[in-house]
Amino acid sequence: MTARLTTRGLIKRYGSVVALNGIDLDVEDGGIMAVLGPSGCGKTTLLRVIAGFLHPDDGTVSIDGTVIADRNRSVPTRRRDIGLVPQEGALFPHLDVAANIAFGLSRQERSNRAGPDGIAHRVADLMELLELPRALATRRPAELSRGQQQRVAVARALAPNPRVL
Repeated sequence: MTARLTTRGLIKRYGSVVALNGIDLDVEDGGIMAVLGPSGCGKTTLLRVIAGFLHPDDGTVSIDGTVIADRNRSVPTRRRDIGLVPQEGALFPHLDVAANIAFGLSRQERSNRAGPDGIAHRVADLMELLELPRALATRRPAELSRGQQQRVAVARALAPNPRVL
């Protein structure tokens, strides 16, 4: 089985501080990986480089054998097909729950791969999957518990069926 997500020799520095020092990682198709460690050890930096929010100083990030980032080039974040759930959730405070979940689907709607009914159905399915009552669909993030906010963030990341989450 080939690795779906691979990093080789990944290095990221912040000035003289080395946050990632030669990280090699293989996550198989369907695999689950946890990134654990003390504060400041590079967990968030690793995820941000994989997602495309940061560029590596050296090394590569590949998905399905295709290099999506190295020291010289980087596929834009929006084209990586990666779902990321930040620790803080990062929900849009001006959008309700349904709109937050559907946010990543808007490109599909514009390209006619899924119409508005398909998006509403996908949002409803994800709310059910993550045990978010339908009554929450019209609430804003500030009206939700912290746990509910986190589940909305997970639903938003899952909505477009990313290759890597």
